[in-house]
Order: sequence, then structure tokens, then C-alpha cells
Amino acid sequence: MWPFSKPDPSQVARRRIDDDFSVAGQGLPGQRPAVAARGFRPGLGARPDGGGPGQPRFAEIAAAAGQAGLEAVHIPGPGPLTEGALIRMEQAMADLPRPILGYCRSGARAGSLYAALQRG
Repeated sequence: MWPFSKPDPSQVARRRIDDDFSVAGQGLPGQRPAVAARGFRPGLGARPDGGGPGQPRFAEIAAAAGQAGLEAVHIPGPGPLTEGALIRMEQAMADLPRPILGYCRSGARAGSLYAALQRG
């Protein structure tokens, strides 16, 4: 890709962790069809609402996900991972179909939630 070209906003850049889980930065509601087209069933949002300027609220992402036939789970939280977030992540991983796309500002928090369960 030419360094000055703009990426297609309908696409989602993601990093595969394993067959069950990939991570991405903050997504937009309009990208949910692209997420579904890549085979992801649920989306897991690990970013709190109001985490940055211009960030869509989770309710907007969840509504767009539903229209694209996806499930959406919100496990928000800034700072260190909490016991409550890990419990909710464990439940989500037990209940949700695979593969799952986790997102937050950079993908790091969603990846950390998943990694903590793998270590646990």
C-alpha cells in the first residue's frame, strides 16, 4: 500500500492471537459487516465509553453488530485488569461462538484479557 493512501474505513485491521481470538483497535459501527465477512461471530469491546474523542459508544457498535448478525459483549475498563473483568471474560469465552474479535483503543486490553485466561 502506498504510504499516503487512506485505508478503507469499511475494513478492520486485526491481529490473530489464535484460532479462537483476534484483536483490533477501536472499530466503527459501519465496519461490523466487514467483521462478519471475515468470519467473526461475536465482538468483544474492552474499551470504556468516552475513552477518547470521536469514539463510538458501545451501544452504537452493538446495534450495528446485531444488524450484521453478530453478537456484542462489553467488558470495559481502563487501567489494570480487575477480577470482575476476568470473570466476565471467562463467562464470555464459555458462552460465545468462535472466532471472537476483541477490540479496544489499540487491541492491547482485549488481548490482555484473553491472555490472562490462557495463563489462568
